[in-house]
Amino acid sequence: MVGTSLLDRLRHRPDSRAVLGRAARLTLVASVVFYACRYGAGSPVLATYGLFGVIAAGSFARLPGPASQRARILLLSLPVVWALIVAGSLLAWSTWAAAGGMLVVGFVVAFAGVGNPRLVGLASAFQLFYILASFPPYQPDTLPQRLGGVTFAVVLLAVAEVLLWPDPVPVSYRQRLSRAADAVAAFLDDTAGTLTDSSGARDGSRERAYDAVAALDLARNPPEWAPTAAGAQDRGLRTCAAALREVLAEAERLAADAPAEPIPDLEAARLLHACAATTRAAGRDLAPGAPPVDLGDLDAAIGRAETAYPGGAGRVAADVARLCRDATALALADSARVFAVGTRVAVGARPDGGDAYAGLFEYAHRRPWTLYRRQFLAHLAPRSAHLHSSLRLAVALAVARVAAGVLNLTHGFWVLLATLTVLRTSAVDTRVALRPAVLGTVVGAVVSGLVMFAVNDPVVYAVVLPIALILAFGAGGLLGPLWQQALFTVLLTVVFAQLSSEGWRLAETRLVDVLLGAVIGVLAGVALWPRGASRDLRRNAAGYLRASGNAVERTVEAVLGSAAHPGPAIDEVRRRMILVDSSYCQFRSERHDPGRQPVSWDIVLSAGHHVVPGAESLLRRNPPGCLAGWPEAAALLRDTARHLHSAYGDLAGAVAHDRVAAPMPAPGDCVDELNRVRPLLGAADPASVRHLVEVDRWLAGLAASLARTRPREHLRRIARAVSAPQAASRRLAMPDRRLRA
Repeated sequence: MVGTSLLDRLRHRPDSRAVLGRAARLTLVASVVFYACRYGAGSPVLATYGLFGVIAAGSFARLPGPASQRARILLLSLPVVWALIVAGSLLAWSTWAAAGGMLVVGFVVAFAGVGNPRLVGLASAFQLFYILASFPPYQPDTLPQRLGGVTFAVVLLAVAEVLLWPDPVPVSYRQRLSRAADAVAAFLDDTAGTLTDSSGARDGSRERAYDAVAALDLARNPPEWAPTAAGAQDRGLRTCAAALREVLAEAERLAADAPAEPIPDLEAARLLHACAATTRAAGRDLAPGAPPVDLGDLDAAIGRAETAYPGGAGRVAADVARLCRDATALALADSARVFAVGTRVAVGARPDGGDAYAGLFEYAHRRPWTLYRRQFLAHLAPRSAHLHSSLRLAVALAVARVAAGVLNLTHGFWVLLATLTVLRTSAVDTRVALRPAVLGTVVGAVVSGLVMFAVNDPVVYAVVLPIALILAFGAGGLLGPLWQQALFTVLLTVVFAQLSSEGWRLAETRLVDVLLGAVIGVLAGVALWPRGASRDLRRNAAGYLRASGNAVERTVEAVLGSAAHPGPAIDEVRRRMILVDSSYCQFRSERHDPGRQPVSWDIVLSAGHHVVPGAESLLRRNPPGCLAGWPEAAALLRDTARHLHSAYGDLAGAVAHDRVAAPMPAPGDCVDELNRVRPLLGAADPASVRHLVEVDRWLAGLAASLARTRPREHLRRIARAVSAPQAASRRLAMPDRRLRA
């Protein structure tokens, strides 16, 4: 049965070859290290630390990038490994000292991931190095052997990563971003074709663009690959992703607002083609060694589009449709330019976009230490899911260390290893991980006890060590957690049979230690934030949406000249976005009740994700005070902004109390949305009309994103503020059935 299951996994699992290659590599390195240290050098200490160095750095660590990058990370991590082993060895004299050190090390190592996702993959390995060294016997004089064994293992493993069956390199975030840029550029060309030519191709470019942009969500990428580091390059990648979402959203609106009869020689279409070319070239700029994209053609196209804007008091009132298209195309072009500049920052260059982007890319001029300090401070908040996870793990490991020391367990580090294995970010996940850990350990302990009762010759275990290694690393990884735990228990028995003479009682010790560690892990998972990230996500999302609504109203007041620049309000949205993204990434990794329909978080959070880039783009083209002295426009925009602010607040309350509705259709087309401002267009100069149209279009876009999350009765008030009365009934045609989130 096991063989059939293993063969089935080999045939149908896409990464089976990578799993077997990694298992073969680890088996070879672990065998060489153990044999050389135990039988070549004759040192059990060297052998113990060498073998656990391979297991920790090779099996528990999850490292991103190609083989050369993973090898470099392993070598650069050696100083940290040495420091942890030294600290654990010096604190092993006292149970309470070692537990205090475990509390500090457990928290610091886990929390360091908020500054750089590459550290997330090393967190478990770092904790294991301290755990192993912090247990008796207290022998500081063996530090050279401990450090030597670990160094030998890590260096040999780094060499093997490059030379022996290197893992296939998955698609990186930069590659995803480059592919998304190509897909969005194709959609822009397609949209431009529909505006000017009835035979413009529509070959699914819209769906491909949406799929490619959806792959950029942080929660859809492994933590060690997601660009969540505090450094300028990762922040540049996040800026690029946000700008590309804005480009796609504006292109979708242009496609929806395409005229019934195509208009040849349309300036907006030429601008879209220029944006497509720049976006495509900027996506290629993310590849190593690619030259920076030239923004000259895009700037020239933007200048021509601004010059061709309808002018004259008589024309602007009649050309509402053209005003709409031009305003949308210019907003799209600004986001495309931000994407192009962002790619330069993402590859390590300084932006040269002038004062227009001074606020958007200010982080590119900051010292790395300043950026890391800001990110750590942002996560030192009561509602940070990452803070909760780090504290939960640190407390659980410290309690496990105290229990192992007070009970004077011979192999107490197995208790902490079991706690580390079982404990998850939510009580549900901890319960799911408990069963395979306990059953696998029971199966492995029974098999190990029977074997050790029958065979008591260390030579036999030395011979079968490579077989135990390949089974634990290879078959265990393919068959699942239960078999992995069982085979790992057998492996530990084979190893320690060569290091001590405890006999079959070693299996009994392993079983007791794992059960104790599992109990501690479960208690910690139940007692400390048992719901995982769900509650933090709801609270953080509610605060994020309220801050977004406030930023919208502050931006409108600034444009009207009634308030200062809304920079502080926009910065508050950014700070809250950090916590929301962190909570959402953890939430996506957790299990949830299958009988309960989850909140459509992608749609709900997108209602806020368009606020910051849209506000910054709007203010670059429409500076504060540009609509001062136009009381009719001020009254209209203030009323809309107040309704939007209230709508964001209502949505925040619904999210916080688990009352989010299913996605709803967006409001109607551009002309309908601008009909309400038509009476104002003939009485003002063209420049003011342009500002009014762009601000109104931005507010209408935000209303559309809110409409996708709201039930009909909550949307009526927004629709009355942003829609013409004659179009209201059509826009609010919602299904009667409501779905609770």
